[in-house]
Amino acid sequence: MSATTIVLASASPRRSELLESAGISFRVLPADICEDQLPGEEPVDHVLRLAEGKARAAAGMTEGRFFLGADTIVLCDGEIMGKPKDHADAQRMLRKLSGVPHEVVTGFAIYDRERDDALVEAVRTKVFFKPLRDEEIDAYIATGCPFDKAGGYAIQGGAAHMVQKIDGSYTNVVGLPLCEVVEKLRVLGAL
Repeated sequence: MSATTIVLASASPRRSELLESAGISFRVLPADICEDQLPGEEPVDHVLRLAEGKARAAAGMTEGRFFLGADTIVLCDGEIMGKPKDHADAQRMLRKLSGVPHEVVTGFAIYDRERDDALVEAVRTKVFFKPLRDEEIDAYIATGCPFDKAGGYAIQGGAAHMVQKIDGSYTNVVGLPLCEVVEKLRVLGAL
């Protein structure tokens, strides 16, 4: 599908799997940037800034034309939930998500070095968890799955049984809104 190789500025295996599923030719070059939220920064602005920062950081490390960066957060009652710090933090997050709707917001940026410009967009998906029992939460945490995922869960993995329904993009919840990304790559001439 790809006319040119895209650089994915992410170590996420889920993002790689999604791009592979679309037949996109890419290579991985994770960009390590500070992901702290700035004072007063709105959640959508936060993910957009990080996505563009990752894409531009990767562009500063290698050759190429198109660089794709992304950042995903879980937003529940105004709290940005990143990756849990430890077992207690994962428990706290999953208890907070139990039985209430929340949003998964992914910002993505495609930096075009030739144009020295980035196309940035955020996609929001509403996710509804069933009420979770403490033993379900503890069993899920014991798998180790929550610790490298925003909000402490992976919809495509062991947490699938916790999700009653979603309103929006499934791939966005996985970590990359594939439909929107592919469309923007086409618009930019990367595909």
